[in-house]
Parts: sequence; C-alpha cells; structure tokens
Amino acid sequence: MTNITPAQRTWKIFKQNKSALLGALIITVAVLTAVLGYAIMPDDSPSANNMNLPLSLKKPGARFQVLLIPKTEKTDKVNFLSKMVFGQPALNQELPVTSYQFKGDSLIANVYLSDEDKAERKTYALTQIDFHYKDTPANRSRFIREHITSKTFLLGTDMYGRDLLSRIILGARISLSVGLMAVLISLLIGVTIGALAGYYGGRLDAALSWLMNILWSLPALLLVIALSFALGKGLWQIFIAVGLSMWVEAARLVRGQVISFKQAEYIEAAKALGYTNARIITRHILPNMIGPVLVIASSNFASAILLEAGLSFLGFGAQPPVPTWGGMIREHYGYIIMDAAYLAVLPGLAIMLMVYAFNLVTTGLRDAFDIKSQNVRL
Repeated sequence: MTNITPAQRTWKIFKQNKSALLGALIITVAVLTAVLGYAIMPDDSPSANNMNLPLSLKKPGARFQVLLIPKTEKTDKVNFLSKMVFGQPALNQELPVTSYQFKGDSLIANVYLSDEDKAERKTYALTQIDFHYKDTPANRSRFIREHITSKTFLLGTDMYGRDLLSRIILGARISLSVGLMAVLISLLIGVTIGALAGYYGGRLDAALSWLMNILWSLPALLLVIALSFALGKGLWQIFIAVGLSMWVEAARLVRGQVISFKQAEYIEAAKALGYTNARIITRHILPNMIGPVLVIASSNFASAILLEAGLSFLGFGAQPPVPTWGGMIREHYGYIIMDAAYLAVLPGLAIMLMVYAFNLVTTGLRDAFDIKSQNVRL
C-alpha cells in the first residue's frame, strides 16, 4: 500500500468534502481581498474614512457627480507599498453636485445638500493659479476630466457618508489579522504548556492543569474584556487579549496527545538512546500531532473572529475610525428597524460567512486527520 503525506490526505478529503472545499474557497477570497485592501477599495483613504455628510445613508447603487477641489494644505501621493498598508490621504475635497456650467473662467455648480433640501447654487471661481484653467475648449475638457467625476456606492453609504463597501473590505483585514495573531499566540502558549504538562506529569502537570481548569471555567468574552481593560484599547492589545484567552483549548488537546504518545515504543527507544527531553518533545512527539493542532487552530480562528466582533460591538475593540465589522454593527444597529437595515446586516453577514467558512474547514481537517476516532485524553 502506497503511503501518502498528510498534505496529500488532506487534499483528498477536501476534494471529496465539497462543503470543506467551499469553506476553503471563501477563506481564500477573503484573504486575497484583505491583502489587496486599499488597491481595490473605492475609497482608498486611510481607514476608508473619507466622510461626505451630504451623502450619508444613501442606498446601494447610488451614483453622484463629484467636484474635486484641491485641498489648501498640500498632500503628496504615497508610494505603492505605503498605500497598500496605510492608504492614500485624500488629495481633494469632494463636493457632490447636481449640475454645473462654465461662465468665463468660473464654474457655477448646483451643490447637492440632501434629498429633502433643494440644491444650493454656489459659484466657484477657477483661477489659473488654483486650477491652471483658462477658458478654452481644450482646457475646459481637461478640467472636466481631472476635476469632475462620478462616484457609485455599490453598497451605499453609512451615517457619515463613508463608502460602506470600502469599510467592509477593510474590516476583513482587521478580522483576519486578529484571528491570525490570536491563533499564533494561543498555539505558542498552549502547545508549550500542554507539552510540558503531559510529558513531565506529576506536580507540574497538576499545577498547569489547575490553571487550565480555572481559565476554562471563565467565559471567553468576559476574560477578553478583563484583559482589554488591563492592556488598554487598540488593535495590538486585541491581538494579545484574544490570544491569551484561547490557549487553554490547545493546551488541553496537546496535553492529552502527549500523554498518549509518550508511552509509545519509539519514545522509549529515544530515551534509551540518550536523547534530551527537549529533542524528544520537539522532534518526535509534536510533529505527530500536527493534525489535531491544525483542527484546533482552525476552530480557534473562527472563535477569534467572533470575539473580536463582540469586543468591537461593545466598544473595546479597535477604536474609530478603524473599521471593524462589530464596530459597524454597533454604529448602525438602530437602523435595523428603519429603512437602512443593510448598514448593520451586511457586516453581520460578513461575520457569519467567515465563521461558517472556518467551521467548514475545521470539519474537513477533522475528517482528513480522523480526529473523531482518536481517543484523546484531556
């Protein structure tokens, strides 16, 4: 019988399990969207925080003409890498207009205020110094190309006139980064403590098991809130707080696996050959439990996204104007009973879809490594 690697076995199971493959596809699309971020967002300003109050609470698909007026303070374009990470500060002030006409070297524009108010007629004098504009057909055409554009809000705008699609895309980056960092922190702590407790046993195992049982009995959200109070509000604090609240599951799983593996004959042979305990743990025991660890990592990823959303909804997560899915629900949950329920429903659907995708992947990994049939001692 031909031996296959764990990666090949996982791929075979995923091909047979269509739901797990769907979950992996959703996660891949979400990761690509989060990585591209500012490059594909309609609003590439930092934190997608370009406010335009006259355009607040516009329905999905709303389209407006916008007059771009250069800001008085000079703003330089950033390089591509900086834009991908932090965004491009707005170079112009955006003024929605309903119509415009040229008169000499001036532009007369009807400025959009709101659906209830009539358009206010304002005159903007365009001097050669400000816009390098002279009243010639060629210059007029160039001005229209450079300073008058149209904007379409595919998912509408929020209560501050910000593009909802851009903020949902950037919220995916926040949620996935919190999940990734929290899982890495939890695995680092959990695998270390679980391996030490399971391998050495005795008083060390009793003490670490007591600590795990205490933390296991605390509600995860309350523990994260307590850690957030201690660490302060901010994105990095959320990484640490969520990670520190999730290591117990990994530790209990690894402890049970180590207790089972350390009785194996090849471990006794390694001890007889004089291998150190550190080498036996890292080279002979831990590599054999990669399957269960991946399963718990995928499950914790979904839990981390839910915890981050809950923290943001309660106001303990990343602080405004950083967009988070939980924070967007918090800002707009009052509109659920109005005609703008999508403002809270769309971020909620994004959270649900990501958690569902990771749960599907968790099931696929569990089947790939046959975790259900293993007698794991916790």
